[in-house]
Amino acid sequence: MSDVTENQHLKPIDTPVPAVAPPRVRQFGAVNWRGLWTLYHREVKRFFKVFTQTLAAPVVTTLLFYTIFTVALQSRVGTVGTVSFTVFLAPGLIMMTILQNSFANTSSSMMTSKIQGNIVDVLMPPISPLEMLCGFLGGGLTRGFIVGISATLAMMVFVDFTFHNPAIILFFAFTASTMMALLGMIGGIWAEKFDHMAAITNFIVVPLSFLSGTFYSIDRLPEIWQTVAHLNPFFYVIDGFRYGFIGQGDAPFWLGALVMVTVDVVLFLVVHRMLVTGYKLKS
Repeated sequence: MSDVTENQHLKPIDTPVPAVAPPRVRQFGAVNWRGLWTLYHREVKRFFKVFTQTLAAPVVTTLLFYTIFTVALQSRVGTVGTVSFTVFLAPGLIMMTILQNSFANTSSSMMTSKIQGNIVDVLMPPISPLEMLCGFLGGGLTRGFIVGISATLAMMVFVDFTFHNPAIILFFAFTASTMMALLGMIGGIWAEKFDHMAAITNFIVVPLSFLSGTFYSIDRLPEIWQTVAHLNPFFYVIDGFRYGFIGQGDAPFWLGALVMVTVDVVLFLVVHRMLVTGYKLKS
């Protein structure tokens, strides 16, 4: 019998095919906590890797400002209200470094991601605009608080600090860091090159910081400049923060708290809208 005839009597063997489950979309719930934590962790590790520039340098700069202004003005100013000039000056310098570093963290992160083209690594994962906002905001807040605490501890070596109301100190530190981190995100999204970001820093952030009563009480200014100072949200941040240390300020701390909450809410909504529409990020 030929092979062909034999093969005709053979019955095919049914080999079971293993069932393959269809791909499922991973469910994260109302909030993608893992994605949010990953983005926040990335932001924190980013500034810790260059801590000499992002954490140590601001503290040294703050101490230099304190030394220069103390040597130059202590003998001439003497006291401001009921406290010495050095005690009055220290909280303003601490807040100034918090403002600048919270802004620098989010603005540089956004700008660098856009210039290098890796912003897509944040836009493509399954995280919502709100989660993306909170991740970047958390990084700016963390850097602002670390620098602020470090500057306070360093300043305590030279200044006999009093803590009139720690809750007010923390409140204004939080709202100030939030404001500047959100402003940094707005600037980073809007700017198309580092020159644009430098312009925002040099012509908006730094002037508002220096003209906010950091180094002086606005009571010493002419009346028209006092009015201008009250239009500057940076003034309420520094004045409220200083009130938490020394118990005196140029404006009621509740007014400063109201201004800061309002400004933070408005900026939060603006940034969220920019992320939802993909303004200058997805085009």
